[in-house]
Amino acid sequence: MAEYAFGANIIENLTTGMYQDSKVIYREYIQNACDQIDKAEQLGILQPRNPDRKYPDLGQGVVNIWTKPDERYIMIEDNATGIKAEEFQSKLGDIANSDKVMGEDKGFRGIGRLCGLAYCKRLVFTSRWAGEDVVSIMSCDALKMRKMINEANTRVQKHSANDVLDAMIEFSTRAADKTDKEHFFRVELIDINDENEELFGGKDEDNLEQLTDYLSFVAPVPYQANFIYRSEIYDHAGKLNARIDEYNIRINGEQIFKKYKTHLKTGNGQDDVFGVEFYDFLAADESLIGWMWFGKTSFKAAIKEDEISRGLRLRKENIQIGEDDTLRDMFTRELSKRGNNYFIGEVFAMSRELIPNSQRSYFNENPARIDFEHKLKDYFNNTLYYIYHEGSDINSSIKKINSYHDKVSDFKVKEAQGSFLTKEEHEREENDLKRKELEAEKARKLLEKKREGGHSKLTQQIIERRIKEIEKIDVSNANAKSFAEPSKESDDGSGGESDQTTHKSKKKFLVDTMFPRASRNERKLLSETLDKIFAIIQKSTDKKTSANLISKIKEELK
Repeated sequence: MAEYAFGANIIENLTTGMYQDSKVIYREYIQNACDQIDKAEQLGILQPRNPDRKYPDLGQGVVNIWTKPDERYIMIEDNATGIKAEEFQSKLGDIANSDKVMGEDKGFRGIGRLCGLAYCKRLVFTSRWAGEDVVSIMSCDALKMRKMINEANTRVQKHSANDVLDAMIEFSTRAADKTDKEHFFRVELIDINDENEELFGGKDEDNLEQLTDYLSFVAPVPYQANFIYRSEIYDHAGKLNARIDEYNIRINGEQIFKKYKTHLKTGNGQDDVFGVEFYDFLAADESLIGWMWFGKTSFKAAIKEDEISRGLRLRKENIQIGEDDTLRDMFTRELSKRGNNYFIGEVFAMSRELIPNSQRSYFNENPARIDFEHKLKDYFNNTLYYIYHEGSDINSSIKKINSYHDKVSDFKVKEAQGSFLTKEEHEREENDLKRKELEAEKARKLLEKKREGGHSKLTQQIIERRIKEIEKIDVSNANAKSFAEPSKESDDGSGGESDQTTHKSKKKFLVDTMFPRASRNERKLLSETLDKIFAIIQKSTDKKTSANLISKIKEELK
């Protein structure tokens, strides 16, 4: 039988070349820790979590992350099973030969433990099994590993994968002392590379929040308490018998939660989450493939990029698959790629046949994945697409109605302050007001039409909420149409004479305000001069420019 040899580059592929984002190491080590917490609960080492409670009990299992930027040091530690001393070397020494079960455990390939080697000079694993008085240690020299891989690549000296592993790894044991926990597993990254500052959240001291934000959505943690719709999400999962795995994960002593909230910044102002919507993805035999929830908003515009909860995120065992925009390509309609940015929510993959790939960036290709994608695309393009597009149409109508109300208020203020400098300006503003009134009426009719026959019940809910907003404005602007009436001919038959008298009194008010110390004759002359100047400006420039110039003249003359 032929003997097969693996070159040193296989080690590089499993470490330096495995991940593009260094922060992925947290996901890998947290994933392994959570698997061991599950086993510790099964063995009775830890009190099990109670998923049947209204808000799931996280039990006794804890994953602690400690970062020390000044010391270039990171530690990830759990209080789960640890590893038996007699099995420690064989379990950690075996590469890609894990005894975990695919479909049951979160990790199963046995390669993730090496990922930290790419980002530090020394990687150390330390463990103690419950009831044992021995602490086991595996120390990996990352500098030696890189040196030997470089030698092999530059043909300085040929090294096999076994040569590298034998040279870089050292196993040892020591007696447990009072400072050691009764059972634990610890990963230490010592002397973090200068170029991997993002592992601490960034170069600034206060950037730990960026790391916390990342872990908030990548790690299997509970929803924060002020996200009021979490109970509905738990209830729906309970009805499906689909447990949401959640763990007590802390960074520098602070527990991490999913940072979902009900107030969101969008490209068109704040939008509020007023509920959650659910959808279940079922196979042909009615078995559950996956399920999702998303926040119900008015879908005014795409959510701002700095809102960290933006996007529909894909999860398996409550650990994020890929990035926050991994599901973007499920929107396949023309010009719909930004659709994912209108939503917050999660898609939970449930089928055991949906297997994360080695980088956990997506699922391995198989019939289950193809079927799941087909169902996602169908729902995204035939339901979610219309929801956010109709939300955009509704918002456009609301803007026209609000624009009319703003115009009415502005017109009323100008009437009261005598800001109309010429009869032509008054007529032009009045005509603009009437035009906006017609647009507002058309917008109202469109809203009523969508309320009666929108694409979904959610569209109708959005319209009901937005109409209530308009009704509040209507009340505050009661008798809005009367604001334009001063420009119309009077009922006493005086015709334009009444308009002229009103205009003159408003000009007088304006001049008196701008030139309080001027004599009566001076004010008359100034009034006539300003009238001509402002009329020339309005005829010579566009509306916006003339308004700005006139406003600046007024300010300078005060």
